[in-house]
Amino acid sequence: MPAAEIELIPVVDLLGGAVVRGVQGNRQAYRPIESPLCGTSEPIAVAQVLVERAAARRLYIADLDAIQARPAHVAVLRELLAELPAIELWLDAGFGSAASAERLLESLAADAARVVAVFGSESLQSRDELERCFGPAGAWRERAALSLDRRGGTRLDPAGCWDVPARWPSRVIVMTLERVGSGAGPDLDTVADVRRQAPAARLVGAGGVRSEADLERAAAAGADAWLVASALHDLQLPSRRR
Repeated sequence: MPAAEIELIPVVDLLGGAVVRGVQGNRQAYRPIESPLCGTSEPIAVAQVLVERAAARRLYIADLDAIQARPAHVAVLRELLAELPAIELWLDAGFGSAASAERLLESLAADAARVVAVFGSESLQSRDELERCFGPAGAWRERAALSLDRRGGTRLDPAGCWDVPARWPSRVIVMTLERVGSGAGPDLDTVADVRRQAPAARLVGAGGVRSEADLERAAAAGADAWLVASALHDLQLPSRRR
C-alpha cells in the first residue's frame, strides 16, 4: 500500500490544559508543544492545524491528566467537538471500566455520538471489565477501540487484554510507548503479529514514524492507519491538504 493510502490520525496529548509533546511515554518529561506548524500549545489551534495538514477524518486525544487519575479536560473536549464538527474523536482518558467511559461521554452530551472511547490495556482494571466492554454482550464492542500498550518489550496489561484476541473489538491500536516521539521507527514486528491474530480488525499503529517510507512499511506489515504527532509537527511528512 502506498504511504498516501494509509490513514493518518493526528494525535493531541493534553496535559494541564495545553498540548504537550509525547516523549517515549515518559509523561513527567512532557512539555508544551513547540511546533513549526503553529506558534501555540492551545488545544483547538493545534488540533485544527494537524487535522488540516493530515487531511484527517479522525483525531486522537490522549487526556494525560485523566490517564493519571486527575480530572479530565471536559471543557476542552466539548470545544474540540464543537470546532471540528466533521471529525470523529478517538479519546483515551484512562478508562479503567465500562462505567468510567459512560460517565465521561455522558458529560459530552449529544456530541458524544462522534466519540470513540479508547480503552488502553494500561488502564483497563480487570478481566471482568474487559468482558464487560468487549465480551459477546459487551456494551463497547462496536463503539470503542482497544489499545494494546507496551513499553520496552513489556506489556502494560493488568486485565490480560493481549492474551485474548477473541475479545478484541473491530478497532485495535498497537501502542509502543517507547517509540512515541523517539524517531526510532515504527514497531512493525508487533503490528504484523497483531495482524495475524486479528485479520479482520481495523489496525492502527502508534509511535516512531519518521517518513513516508515508514508509512509504506507500516502498511505492508498490516496497519490500516497510524497515530502521528511528532512527524507532523517536525514536517517529516508532507501535507496531505487537498
